[in-house]
Amino acid sequence: MSEPIIEVRHLSKSFGTHVVLRDVDFTVKPGDVTCVIGASGSGKSTLLRCINLLETPTAGSILFHGQDIMAKGFSPSSYRARVGMVFQSFNLFNNMTVLENCTAGLRYVLHQDKEAAKATALANLEKVGMAPYIHARPRQLSGGQKQRVAIARALSMQPEVLLFDEPTSALDPQMVGEVLSVMRKLAAGGLTMIVVTHEMAFARDVSTHVVYMADGVIAEEGSPADIFDHPQNPKTVEFLSRFRER
Repeated sequence: MSEPIIEVRHLSKSFGTHVVLRDVDFTVKPGDVTCVIGASGSGKSTLLRCINLLETPTAGSILFHGQDIMAKGFSPSSYRARVGMVFQSFNLFNNMTVLENCTAGLRYVLHQDKEAAKATALANLEKVGMAPYIHARPRQLSGGQKQRVAIARALSMQPEVLLFDEPTSALDPQMVGEVLSVMRKLAAGGLTMIVVTHEMAFARDVSTHVVYMADGVIAEEGSPADIFDHPQNPKTVEFLSRFRER
């Protein structure tokens, strides 16, 4: 069996007296597509931000290839180059072109030369269908196009794991499909992904592992068949019944 890439152990996160995450445990292995589902406010995005060190956990540990990412001397920037993140609000640089957005990390974090960075970026923009827009700036793109550029930018860093924080929540309904299509292709290609999402069909059809969160804890987890066809926790049953009624 393959060794885990990421291990989340007894993770807790509080903001003052407000406890957002409590004793969260799960493991991600190479090729896993882990979908984290749950109602708004259940702690899903905070969990992802802790995994990418955008938030500092209050307690517990996160291991990357067995190494504690909060240990003294650990390099967050080197870690983020290997564990990328796609945000719901795109987070593109508005003063840069599409191509410049995708080469910036390669040039200034990985220190690639200009031509190598351009070749990598173009290959990934091609992969998400955005190669024709390399000279455009974010303000000239639709939401779906911006998110595809954001995915290409993250892929260009050649991450081992890609985190997606509700990547379709800021999109118009007609643009959701184009982003999910890209994500389906990435999953089919073997990319290890952790996806916080409200897209239940994606979680059911694409994930290898589903984590259902409620009130800051993992209420239930298992295969898509376990969670969607045979949920055990009453909270999971209630949550999923809302989506079945739509």
